[in-house]
This record gives sequence, C-alpha cells and structure tokens, in this order.
Amino acid sequence: MNFRNRVLFICSVLSVFDLVFTRTNLAIAQVSGVSCPTSALERFGRHTVAPGETLESIAQRYNLNAVSIITMNPALQKGRVAVGSELQIPPYDGIVVEVSPGQTWRQVATKYKIRPDVLFEVNGCQKNPTLVFVPKINGSRNRLFTAASTPTPTPSKLAGYPFSEIAKEALPYGWQINPNTGKVFFHSGVNLLATKGTPVQAIGAGIVAFAGEKGSYGKLVIINHTGGLQSRYTQLDTIKVSVGQQVNKGDLVGTVGRTGTPILSQPYLHFEVRSSSSLGWVAQDPKTYLQR
Repeated sequence: MNFRNRVLFICSVLSVFDLVFTRTNLAIAQVSGVSCPTSALERFGRHTVAPGETLESIAQRYNLNAVSIITMNPALQKGRVAVGSELQIPPYDGIVVEVSPGQTWRQVATKYKIRPDVLFEVNGCQKNPTLVFVPKINGSRNRLFTAASTPTPTPSKLAGYPFSEIAKEALPYGWQINPNTGKVFFHSGVNLLATKGTPVQAIGAGIVAFAGEKGSYGKLVIINHTGGLQSRYTQLDTIKVSVGQQVNKGDLVGTVGRTGTPILSQPYLHFEVRSSSSLGWVAQDPKTYLQR
C-alpha cells in the first residue's frame, strides 16, 4: 500500500471522530513533509467572454456543468453571458457553502453526501474553515444542489438603500480578485464608496442583533428582519445603535469609515444581505434588495 492509500485509509477510519481526524491528517502532512493540496477555493480561474460564446460552450470548454458556472457568477441567473464580461471558473463542478460555527467536517460531509476525507483534502486540509468547496461526486448533482439551495426570499420584504443618495459600487457581490493580494475570493456583499462620516441607514425595519467590533469586518451592525432576512453594515467609523434596539427603514445605524481589514484604500460601506438556512446565515446578492 503506497503512502497516499495509507493516508486515505487512516482518514476513513478516523472520520467518525472529526477532531482526531483533522489533527491526524495535519500531523501526517507535517511529519512526512508533504504539503496538503491547494484549496479548491484558491484555484478558481477567470474567463473573458468572447463573441459567439454561450454559457453552454464555456462550460464545455472547462469540462463543467453550466449550473456550476452560474452558481459562482450570480449575474448569470438568467443563463445569458455578455461579451467582454469576466466569469469566475471553478476548478471542477461543485458549490461553495458557508460553515456554521461549531459545525464539523463530518457534519458538512454528511449533509452533502460526500466522504469527509475527500472534502477535507479538496479544501486544503484546513482546520476551521468558514467557507468550503463541495465537489460533485459520482453523479450526485441533483442531491448536491438541492441540499445547498435555500428558498429565495421575496425582495419586497426588504427593500431600501443604506445611503440618502446612490453610491458608486467599487466591488460587487460574488467571486472576485482581491486587489491587495491578487487571490480569488468570494465577496459576500457589495462595497459602496462614500466619504468618511457619511450616515448609514437601515434598509428595512428590524431588531439590532449585533453592534460592535468583529474581526475583519471592523465596526459592524447586524439587523434581523422579518422573513428570515438579515442586513449587515461593516467597516463603519461609528455605530449609532445598540443590541436589541428596534429600528425602522431609514434610521441611522452608523457612519462610513474604514475599520477592520478594509480591501479598498478609500472609505466605503461593505453591505451584506443574508438569509437564514440550515447552514446558518447564507449570503445573498444585495442588489436584489437595494432599491430607492
């Protein structure tokens, strides 16, 4: 039995115990000097749509299913591609899911009907990931995409705008290239440019669920709305609400700043909309809800 087969055998045996499973894989990689494979999330490519190309022809070129490309490019929900537009291309068929705090590799693997050792390796042997790439395995496409999907909320339940005036969008939702590192990453919201101190307004009525510092988000306000929806206002300079406070559409929640770990060099609001699901709060395309 070669080294790789021995590792897979050990991983399969220990997968019942997620913590032991993870530590064993990391230890094997360190002792042997063999690095874990690069995570699938770091292997995305880019494709510029040429005249005459269709979604189907692009998918065939990369040996992918069109569904995989649409999933990574929210603007393609209608199945049409625009000449000159850039698409994020996954390394193979699959989806990206958000891992809830405390959720184990085995739980994620069971949810999507995939072996824990395969899921672990595909994602670069990370110990505590927040996002994972779940590959399509053995024709399981229908089960895979059905399990990952969440009901699309009705936009009319949450429709507003965080500023009094329309702002320039500096970085859209979806797969993007980090301007600082050059690496592909999933951008879970939109970045709206505004001068420092610009008032930030709630886009709908709700209850403040969080108001404070939160890692790379910097100063963050989270508002829970009806219909299982949540709006997030991050990189704020100041916070003007408190946890448990009832807010109405248009109420002041904070001011624009550049706290946390900002991607852009100028002040901006990173704004997100998320929906409740069995996997936690899943990011949605904010453009569906941003209305004046």
